[in-house]
Amino acid sequence: MSTDDEPLGPHDAAFSVRIARLEGASRNELRRRALVAPFHGVRIARGAANSFRDIDGPYERQRLCRVERARIYAVRLHHGHFFSHTTAASIWGAPLPIQFSDTGSIAEYGELPLHVSASGHVPFPRAAGVHGHRTLSSMTAVQEHRGLRVTSPSATWASLGTLSVPDLVALGDYFCRVWRAGHGRRDVGRPPLSNVSQLRSAMEAGRRRGAARLRAALDLIRTDAWSPRESLVRCILIDAGLPEPHLNFDVCVGGRFIACVDMAYPAQRVAIEYLGMLHGERWAADVERLAALRAAGWTVIEVTAPLLRTPEALVRRVAAALRH
Repeated sequence: MSTDDEPLGPHDAAFSVRIARLEGASRNELRRRALVAPFHGVRIARGAANSFRDIDGPYERQRLCRVERARIYAVRLHHGHFFSHTTAASIWGAPLPIQFSDTGSIAEYGELPLHVSASGHVPFPRAAGVHGHRTLSSMTAVQEHRGLRVTSPSATWASLGTLSVPDLVALGDYFCRVWRAGHGRRDVGRPPLSNVSQLRSAMEAGRRRGAARLRAALDLIRTDAWSPRESLVRCILIDAGLPEPHLNFDVCVGGRFIACVDMAYPAQRVAIEYLGMLHGERWAADVERLAALRAAGWTVIEVTAPLLRTPEALVRRVAAALRH
């Protein structure tokens, strides 16, 4: 789901206690049972909380939950504060690894921390459920995105050095994607959110946690990756010493377009396709697309989530295909 298609949620009913008091609401009115306090100084109708359980897939569900919590908190956000770290990444629509709760289960709505930062001498962000940060103005840049004050894409990426190198690559791939023309490509000409030079400048603006991982990830970021799983597969292959594949490669036979494949080794006619959860028409279309590739003489390696959990097996399959 794109950030332009985010569903409405409880933030539409959230309000600031301070503003309500200025407008004449009494303390008793603000304490009535019909209201709950998701954060200190914020009220919302009881039962309005939406954990987006109907969203298909934990990655998008967690992203939307982070955005929703930010929108609720925004009604009391200090004018010198801004959203940062994983909260900022989610606001920008960027991919993040799954976050787990203390019990080991996938973290749900209220278990996802809200990251709020301040720079300079602005009061430190303090509130239950909020992870406050202080930064130097020289190390960050703040923009407004969809009505929220948030660290810029490059500053957001540079703040997340605690992530693994593959996760940082996936994040960088998303921020630096160039929306080129091609068969089936959407949003052609849409400007990238950032570029590698800007990411590097943000990383080098001061001391960063995980600086070594950030530096390693910079060299692996590409401008034509379409999904975080594709980024992970690419990192696995490169780390194993295999040649770097072409990304989102259009296969044509006799001048006729056959398919756009996630990754390709054109000289060896080897295609690598990541298969997520497929349903209905999408599944049928992919079956036909892969059959057309094989009929055209291509070897197709289908990567699934279970195969990704055994990267050695993935490397062996790709290496064997390249040798034939």
